[in-house]
Amino acid sequence: MARHPARKQSKAEHSMRITLERSNLLKSLNHVHRVVERRNTIPILSNVLLRCEGASLEMKATDLDLEITEATPAQVEEAGATTVPAHLLYDIVRKLPDGSEVLLATNADGSSMTVASGRSKFSLQCLPQSDFPDLTAGSFTHTFRLKATDLKMLIDRTQFAISTEETRYYLNGIFIHTIEDKGALKLRAVATDGHRLARADVEAPSGSEGMPGIIIPRKTVGELQKLVDNPDMVVTVEVSDAKIRFTIGTIVMTSKLIDGTFPDYQRVIPTGNDKELRIDCQSFAQAVDRVSTISSERGRAVKLALSDGQLTLTVNNPDSGSATEELPVGYDNDPLEIGFNAKYLLDITAQLAGAEAVFLLADPGSPTLVRDLAGDDALYVLMPMRV
Repeated sequence: MARHPARKQSKAEHSMRITLERSNLLKSLNHVHRVVERRNTIPILSNVLLRCEGASLEMKATDLDLEITEATPAQVEEAGATTVPAHLLYDIVRKLPDGSEVLLATNADGSSMTVASGRSKFSLQCLPQSDFPDLTAGSFTHTFRLKATDLKMLIDRTQFAISTEETRYYLNGIFIHTIEDKGALKLRAVATDGHRLARADVEAPSGSEGMPGIIIPRKTVGELQKLVDNPDMVVTVEVSDAKIRFTIGTIVMTSKLIDGTFPDYQRVIPTGNDKELRIDCQSFAQAVDRVSTISSERGRAVKLALSDGQLTLTVNNPDSGSATEELPVGYDNDPLEIGFNAKYLLDITAQLAGAEAVFLLADPGSPTLVRDLAGDDALYVLMPMRV
């Protein structure tokens, strides 16, 4: 009998009734629902938290390592909060007609929520908002603002080199830190999987000085890449030893950091490579793509044979045949033969902004340095393969 007063209290807490534009709801749901894993052993983690007050609806989703919240304008008739299955709500709203209005309203005891638009009406099971976990951030030691274009550049140039090998978990993200380079303080991003390394720099923003070196997890990096699509945006970044928070307009993304030590990447960047190869990026990428067609899998080695002014690309596959292609290049050093993973070559050339690339080589067994002629804000290191 004593439970009834609590039931009444939850009714007040849960009752919620709002109307909003489908386009606004869909845009925000699109940002937050991606964090939710498809398979969850904890039911509440399959849900999105909906909290409405004032003139907006705030949505929040989490996988306990990463949390995204976003607010969107809404006509709030009754303020309240609840949680409903994230992917289900997203799929429903996605299929509603463009330009429609959507009503979200919980029933009296808060056990279900109606989603209504035009002649369509759905009822979704709710779980109480009090069960929804909060990724408590604690205090952040450093705060700085970064242009979205700079943040996007750091991610785009390095993300492909993140390791997917779970045993070396400290390589499963991008290492961000500040470093003095040629008398200027830079904010630097580095990623490596042991076979290749990518490094990119931007001018260190005010407030980033002395920040701890941090490793941002691969999933967070992937979500961030989708959110920094507006070049006019400025992103606020808050950092502590254990967490990072990005504020992008109405979106707030908080993530745990990888608790590990990133290896000393400086010592794998070669400094004495004296054989310079200059190459047209597009022609080279297309040629690598063509000759690697013959190989059974994308990771097969392609052999680069260099002589005066000429590069010959060769791929051999004992099961199906061989392919060669010749390219005119800028090279006037001793003849050299070296092999690389074809996919890795294509990954790197895809990141280069300029029309021309510079390869600095040493010998067939040593790492090669690749630079973009468009600027020195990014560099790549590639380990050779035996061919």
